[in-house]
Amino acid sequence: MDKVKGLVKEADKNILGLLIISICIIIVMGIIAPNTFLSVANFQSMGSQFPEFGILAFGMMLAMMSGGIDLSLVGIANLSGIICAVTMLAMDGSVVGMAAGIVVAIIVGMLCGATNGFLIGYLKIPPMLVTLCGLQLYTGIGVIITKGPAITGLPESFALITNGTLAFIPIPVIIFIIVVAVLWFIMKSTTYGKELVFMGSNSTASKYAGIDNLKVTMTTYILSGILGSIGGILIVSHYNSAKSDYGTSYTLLTLLIAVLGGTHPEGGKGKVMGVALAIIALQLVSSALNILKVSAFIKTAAWGFILIAVIVTTQLIESKKTTR
Repeated sequence: MDKVKGLVKEADKNILGLLIISICIIIVMGIIAPNTFLSVANFQSMGSQFPEFGILAFGMMLAMMSGGIDLSLVGIANLSGIICAVTMLAMDGSVVGMAAGIVVAIIVGMLCGATNGFLIGYLKIPPMLVTLCGLQLYTGIGVIITKGPAITGLPESFALITNGTLAFIPIPVIIFIIVVAVLWFIMKSTTYGKELVFMGSNSTASKYAGIDNLKVTMTTYILSGILGSIGGILIVSHYNSAKSDYGTSYTLLTLLIAVLGGTHPEGGKGKVMGVALAIIALQLVSSALNILKVSAFIKTAAWGFILIAVIVTTQLIESKKTTR
């Protein structure tokens, strides 16, 4: 019981830290570039950007909580987006075609996730190996379908998913809030959420406690695949085209967000609100760096450095706890 309370307190501290970081960024940038950073246009621009990689980060969170990892998310996103685009064009870009494309894309994400889950849960192949190969496989299938170039000519109305607003709120933000609410409910109020945490903490103990580890693993990677496909739909809408190499930097970014949001790299620990705040904090940082005209290459290197720093800090804290 004391251990559980300790984890809750630690998670609360993590959320508080992310809130402070976000507020500090807003204050500092509000002083440096108030007219640009604090403008409605800038916040709407951020709102149309972070949901696509933010939703992928939740897929990474679930996989990491299970004691695994999902490096195939970007591949799933792009393949789902490509299938979505092909379906829409086959149905002449009609409203029914757009709806069919979205449904088919989510089914593709589910199938990719189920494949990952089966190989990991049933055949016991290490998650890193399965999902890394999955990334190559799903990307390769995407290349075969597109033959290299991007698929264009999508209906302009489809671009409204990421470029449209509802009462000044970008539509992607509304989608993001719905995803956060659903995941929060799943983790807080379902048997699966509790079993995921238990299995991630100790898969052997969960097995002897009567938990079906295979079922939990399959469910986890199917959910991750669905989240990947939703991210892919947003990416396609953002560019109004589909290609197999969109979002190549998102794999590193989703890992960084998951860890920064309090998800333990070895499994068993993670918080939806922590990851949501990490997404917002990193988007604020990204927007600030763009306004300050910092090179994209420096930004990518910074994400890598922050990820290493967070993982090292987490390991040091854990090692200190075990020595007490």
